[in-house]
Amino acid sequence: MTLPASDPAVSPVRVPVALGTRSYDILVGSNLIADGGPSLKNVLRNPRVAIITDETVATLHLKTLEKTLDHAGIEHSVHVFPAGESSKSIATYNDLMNRLLDARIQRDEALIALGGGVIGDLTGFAAATLRRGVDFIQIPTTLLSQVDSSVGGKTGINAAQGKNLIGAFYQPKLVLADISLLNSLPHREVVAGYAEVVKYGLLGDRDFFEWLEANGRKVIEGDKAARIYAVEQSVRTKARIVAEDEREGGVRALLNLGHTFGHALEAETGYGPHLNHGEAVSIGMIMAAELSAERGFLSRQELGRIIAHFEDVGLPTSVPHIAGIDWSAEKLLAHMRQDKKISGGKIMLILMKEIGASFTTRDIQESDILSLLNQKIQE
Repeated sequence: MTLPASDPAVSPVRVPVALGTRSYDILVGSNLIADGGPSLKNVLRNPRVAIITDETVATLHLKTLEKTLDHAGIEHSVHVFPAGESSKSIATYNDLMNRLLDARIQRDEALIALGGGVIGDLTGFAAATLRRGVDFIQIPTTLLSQVDSSVGGKTGINAAQGKNLIGAFYQPKLVLADISLLNSLPHREVVAGYAEVVKYGLLGDRDFFEWLEANGRKVIEGDKAARIYAVEQSVRTKARIVAEDEREGGVRALLNLGHTFGHALEAETGYGPHLNHGEAVSIGMIMAAELSAERGFLSRQELGRIIAHFEDVGLPTSVPHIAGIDWSAEKLLAHMRQDKKISGGKIMLILMKEIGASFTTRDIQESDILSLLNQKIQE
């Protein structure tokens, strides 16, 4: 499948998230920060905001955003935190809340999350809880956050017991998915973000998966049209699912394809630099596909096709050897038991019947999960 005949200069593409009085738009395009003053001001009740970002992103993109805000007459303060998963913590949240209160951010003002998933989740949770709720805007700066964490209102921080265990559902007022920001990302981060892109094809859009088979390398290598289309299709799928099931009572759980396994891998590494979220989810999706095949849901041919695409674009498919990490199936299973989707003591998994058709189940025995984990560790 080839790229759609479209001009990537004609932007932004508008993708609505239909949630009644809490509806908002996702804008997908290029140079959206530099030209974003009117869009930002249009959703603000009071032209005063607090920007939350990290040290890496601040160096690359903060000046552009500040210039845009100045030009639009939007007053702003800036709050910079260390980059990385360690900032998604109770300690950082406490620091941020004290800063925002000292800055006297009021209920009719807003927070702007300028960064990847860590900053977006941290800022969203702060917005949900500051003065019982202030507005916030997402400006995601990574491929992963543009197609996943910035959309849908899941906010939160990590606990020692696991990832995202403290949080709230709280929707932003606007998402600016500026694909020009992706040009500054290291190759590893782009590939990791691509894991969340291909997830949408696997869980419910076979046509999109087939498009990715033909164009996935273009997305990773920086083709503008390919990136806009990939982000647009990803957020359209997520927006539709979120509108149907905002609080993950049903179909939204499918968005966690690969995540229950992936979060366990991340937790065992202490959310360190040797395995990032996208890489963990990539391995987790392969685990889900392999378990689906072992249980007879997914054909071996489809499994092979999935693995072949992951390998073609450079996504990891097996548990990595990391110095200092002694992988244990029992420890990984213990992390999985902390998953937020546990119900009745049973682990919920997202499995596949075929490419583009996934389903949730709590009928997989822990012994089968242990067997799979042991197999992947020994590869």
